[in-house]
Amino acid sequence: MPTSRAADTHSTDPLDILQQVFGYTAFRGQQGAIVQQVTQGGDALVLMPTGGGKSLCYQVPAIARHRAGHGVTLVVSPLIALMQDQVGALDELGVSAAFLNSTLDGDEARRIERDLLAGRLVLLYAAPERILTPRFLAMLDSLHERGLLGLLAIDEAHCVSQWGHDFREEYLGLSELHERYPTVPRIALTATADDHTRADIIERLALAEAQLFIASFDRPNIRYTIVEKADAKKQLLRFLADEHEGDAGVVYCQSRKKVEDTAAWLKSEGISALPYHAGMESEARRVNQDRFLREEGIVMVATVAFGMGIDKPDVRFVAHLDLPKNIEGYYQETGRAGRDGLPADAWMAYGLADVVNQRRMIDDGEAGEDFKRLQRAKLDALLALAEAHDCRRVRLLAYFGEHSEPCGNCDNCLHPPETWDATEAARKLLSCIYRCHQASGFGFGAGHLIDVLRGKRTDKVVQRHHDTLSTFGIGADIAETQWRSVLRQLIALGHVQSEGEYNTLSLTDSARAVLKGEITVTLRVPSEAPKGRSRRSSGSSRGGAEKPPPLPLDEAGLQRFAALKAWRAEIARAHKLPPYVVFHDATLAEMAREAPDSLDALAGVSGVGAKKLEAYGSEILRVLAVNAG
Repeated sequence: MPTSRAADTHSTDPLDILQQVFGYTAFRGQQGAIVQQVTQGGDALVLMPTGGGKSLCYQVPAIARHRAGHGVTLVVSPLIALMQDQVGALDELGVSAAFLNSTLDGDEARRIERDLLAGRLVLLYAAPERILTPRFLAMLDSLHERGLLGLLAIDEAHCVSQWGHDFREEYLGLSELHERYPTVPRIALTATADDHTRADIIERLALAEAQLFIASFDRPNIRYTIVEKADAKKQLLRFLADEHEGDAGVVYCQSRKKVEDTAAWLKSEGISALPYHAGMESEARRVNQDRFLREEGIVMVATVAFGMGIDKPDVRFVAHLDLPKNIEGYYQETGRAGRDGLPADAWMAYGLADVVNQRRMIDDGEAGEDFKRLQRAKLDALLALAEAHDCRRVRLLAYFGEHSEPCGNCDNCLHPPETWDATEAARKLLSCIYRCHQASGFGFGAGHLIDVLRGKRTDKVVQRHHDTLSTFGIGADIAETQWRSVLRQLIALGHVQSEGEYNTLSLTDSARAVLKGEITVTLRVPSEAPKGRSRRSSGSSRGGAEKPPPLPLDEAGLQRFAALKAWRAEIARAHKLPPYVVFHDATLAEMAREAPDSLDALAGVSGVGAKKLEAYGSEILRVLAVNAG
């Protein structure tokens, strides 16, 4: 790892560091206040969306405190991929950083430990289970005794909460760090935390005295679309072909088998798709992840095990073929799209089976009833989002306690759904559920109930004598697909619930008011994705083998942009780094537009720090000169 003693004489002012090291002229949003709090030795709990710049909130203070003689910043990170990505990026910036994890051999690990104990590292990344070993704590004790433990940064802090969407038991032991080193400032960061999770983070990490920073959870560049399942794979293929041909993206599936099947099917359709799930050999996972990070246009089909800590900025879409567990999970997974601030899509297809499966997983879990009750409530909130007639973003942000106005950039805003007065249909369905249960003494599934409503004398209907019920055939005028939509929406509204091993349906207390006609039921008209949404047809496509740059460029600018991308690809291969770690597309596009002809002019481009200017400045100017147009 590179070390520069000269760096100790540099400014400790956070804004100077932001400009000199990272190449940015100003902090965004609350970054400046967070950095100031931590740099001055205060604790902070930071809730900031994915792509909001969380890493700068501890990296800038880490550099400032190291230059001021306070020593190393320890970053608690749950994933190897995150550590490697961040250390690679810091190395490119000339910041002495390292990680300790299972990918290192013994000699490499010992060398990094020597650098750590000698105070040469600015940041060290490690997982909680390694940090809490006696050997590692002994090293931290030594640093602390010499005043060389400058900051503790706990990334993905929601992992400490059993109420959250990604609980990790090893995070529970992190409170020991504060007990051992009470004078060392701490910053805990997460992209998602509802009230329960936030309270748990504060309690378990002893952050009651920390200053709380809550950034806006809005990701205005992400377009949210949720469609009803009707051959989900073909719907996905149509979405990719119409709007994201050649783009990098992630497709989430619930099961490992579905991941494998979907990746193979997409590949057969000519899409560069790779699978990723915990059941694969670790080397196969690593190879696929590296390809996703380093190559353009890869579609990763994955379980939710993939993505946390992945810094790839140009993911243009996240698609869900199965319903997530809750809004926090949905928000964090969709937030992996468009981290560069450019247009991106969050697309999901969901149906009645998704609802039933998620409820069954909650009911069959080994958790206590209080936990199950909370998980059901969280699922209900996600269902309400999926079935909403109004702005998706307004509902999504309201879940996190943030008020907003209709966004104009979700499917419901762009193509307001048709609705219908489904009160009478709802009463018929609820009556059918009640009558079938009353006649047989137990509940039935969706298919059987719809057969009764539509007057179909199947063997099961006749055997149970349900063809003699008053509700037999009273819904013959409504198609099966529409009945399924009605049932799904009644479950989302909380009037119907699924129960037991066979997912039988029963009425909730609120169903009584519907049956009595005391409330009106307004539902969405069943439909697939709105027609004519293709961004290509509207002139703003992100598709195609040659991606348009992030900034408008003339013909000469486009030539310079292409040349810079080709140069960046060579550098990335030589350094064994993802291309975006060298420079983001937005930085290359600004270079291509401004065409700087001197190092001073190049230094004014956003994202060009001092180390990158020194390392690459002359080569960039050469590329620009050759392609001056």
